[in-house]
Amino acid sequence: MKHKRFAIVLIFNFFVLTLSILLFDSPATAQDPGWPRQKSGKAGKIIYYQPQVDEWSDYRELNFRTAFSMTPAGGQAVVGVAVIRAKTDVDVDNRTVLIRDLEITETHFPSVDSANKAKMDALVKTFLPKESTMNISLDRIVASVEKPAEVPSVSLKNDPPQIFVSNQKAILIHVDGEPVYAKIKDSDLEFLINSNFPVFHDQDKKNFYVFTGKQWLTAKDPAGTWTRATSLPKDMNKVKADKQWAGLASAIPPPPASEPVPVVFYAKGPAEVLLFQGQPVYTKIKGTNLVFASNTESDLFVDSSSNTYYYLASGRWFRAGNLKGPWTYASADLPSDFSKIPEGTPAARVLAAVPGTDEAKDAVLLAQVPTTVIVDPKTAAAKAAVTYSGPPDFKPIEGTSLFYAVNTSEKVIRTGSTYYLCLNGIWFYSSAAEGPWTTAPSVPAEIYQIPASSPVYNVTYVTQSTTSSGSVQSSYTGGYLGSFVVGMAVGAVIWNGTGYYYPPYFYYPPYGYPIYHHYPATYGYGSYYNHATGAYGAFHGVYGPYRGATGWAGYNPYTGTYSRGGTVYGPYGSRTAAGAYNPYTGTRAATRQGSSPYGQWGTSVVSRNGQAIQTGHVTSGGRTIAGARSTSGAKAIAGSGYYGSGGAVKTAGGDMYAARNGNVYKNTGSGWQSHNGSGWDSVNTPGQHSGASTANRRTMDSSTYNSLNSEMHNRQRGSAQTQNYQRSQHSSGYSGSRSGSYGGSRSGGGGRRRR
Repeated sequence: MKHKRFAIVLIFNFFVLTLSILLFDSPATAQDPGWPRQKSGKAGKIIYYQPQVDEWSDYRELNFRTAFSMTPAGGQAVVGVAVIRAKTDVDVDNRTVLIRDLEITETHFPSVDSANKAKMDALVKTFLPKESTMNISLDRIVASVEKPAEVPSVSLKNDPPQIFVSNQKAILIHVDGEPVYAKIKDSDLEFLINSNFPVFHDQDKKNFYVFTGKQWLTAKDPAGTWTRATSLPKDMNKVKADKQWAGLASAIPPPPASEPVPVVFYAKGPAEVLLFQGQPVYTKIKGTNLVFASNTESDLFVDSSSNTYYYLASGRWFRAGNLKGPWTYASADLPSDFSKIPEGTPAARVLAAVPGTDEAKDAVLLAQVPTTVIVDPKTAAAKAAVTYSGPPDFKPIEGTSLFYAVNTSEKVIRTGSTYYLCLNGIWFYSSAAEGPWTTAPSVPAEIYQIPASSPVYNVTYVTQSTTSSGSVQSSYTGGYLGSFVVGMAVGAVIWNGTGYYYPPYFYYPPYGYPIYHHYPATYGYGSYYNHATGAYGAFHGVYGPYRGATGWAGYNPYTGTYSRGGTVYGPYGSRTAAGAYNPYTGTRAATRQGSSPYGQWGTSVVSRNGQAIQTGHVTSGGRTIAGARSTSGAKAIAGSGYYGSGGAVKTAGGDMYAARNGNVYKNTGSGWQSHNGSGWDSVNTPGQHSGASTANRRTMDSSTYNSLNSEMHNRQRGSAQTQNYQRSQHSSGYSGSRSGSYGGSRSGGGGRRRR
């Protein structure tokens, strides 16, 4: 038995070591081990419950209450409330908050006499001293924070895109503006530079050819009918021989076709594809006049009371009398039934896009929480570089005296004779467009006047200042990654993309093919807000040729097409199953776990791998170790199991709540109970009629009753959202992959139809 116990301890120590590696030597997936938490020691033990937030100032100082049950060594359990003020470090990418520097400002013991309260107060502070920390999911905090009545917002474009509808497999050939072609050397072929698919034109035979990723199709007119191509022009052998087209070599000559010919849509402006698996199938939403289309990955609803169709794209709602359109903007006056969609149902994924809902308020707050890092100025400046296509070319920014560089994928802005570069969330400046660059101690105010109509508008969401130690602190919020807060009379929501069209830039070098620089597009990429993962994403399995990689990409090797695989971008960084590029930030990622802009800086940021907090957990045989580390130096490691003390626990007594009046309550599912010193008594709620069985009960005032009900709902919503996010991070392939209709998966949230 002794040897067995030694072996168990050895194994558990191995897990602790593993966690240490996760926390301090590599990025780790954020985890919240759950609530309530327990701490044990010689003085006894305490079980403390999830914080109930009263105020979160500047996302750095947290004022909260926590209910607890404390058992002194050799004594009886008492319940109480601790009111705490603390600092927070937020890791937005991993959705984690580290609560540190705890200061207990008040304690309340409803059932303890005045002679023993001081003793109990001192005991609580030994369990929760100033140097202790709590690791909690960002979703739990956001759900419990009281949302402000007004939030900073921006006016964006809401013009509807062209919406194509298909009942069978389909692709969208999307052209960025008017078609621009480049000739293949020594051939009769030319290729379409500014398209998402590899499109070739045979100038001799007047035929067009497109490779879908599985087969070649041909047409006389790209906007016409496409059929399977069983052969290709002989000049395609010159394409095959060119190493720059290596990705197409295995498809020349055409491989045997194994799939039906898809419907091909062709668009030269903003467009979306609404793809059904067969004829539309609609499912009734209980308690509403709404039905939703259940055999499409798109968000399509019908209000049966008016027979009106509603379609969600990039956070914006559009309506039409039928699927053929015309479609008009509808977010500002959605039917009230949208806010009645039951939580936890498949249709509830759209609640974050319905103004006025709790989910929309959570999403808006999440987009405003900053990701902040401290940068060593010299180290960061040594890594800053900009590549231009030809000599630096600048164009004016409307409404300002500023200019922006058009022939680079980086964000370079000229003010007077000084150049500012926003690179991966860090600002630099130089006296020359090519550098060398110096980390900027601050940023000119005029930069923050750049309008949304400018393709460099997103840099206005990056702020920078110098700390007292001489380091530089940089922060960005959701707008930097393309997720913007839009206010309206019925409530604010998040929109993906500005809705403005930014024409591409073409550079024609003396030799070789033209270079094509594209800007972020709002539509045509299936973009949406994923409330399960907190990310704004784009699914492209239907639209693009790389269905196995779930993404849009172009086979135009000379044109500056930046992405291969799926791009997923938003307040929480980019995630992908293959390689990806975020055109808003210049961030590239090539791992399933994903990357934020700061992650690109490596050791040039104080926080390891650019993360404000690193968290991790290890579980084996009923034993769990969880922990976190922040750039402030605060560390939290909690364990629960055979030999550990601390960590998440399950309690037979259920979930407890700290009322603002200092009393402790719990909800049984059929009503509230309060603690009487030796046990729990049911309480009368406001408006409840007294009877023989209720005459001696304590009565809860309406303010406490409403507050506790709201906090219980928020706690449940935050818990569900935390679990959704954690599941999405552990799903196969790209985090949150969804089954797609035209092959492969589509980036979404945590399983089919969850967003």
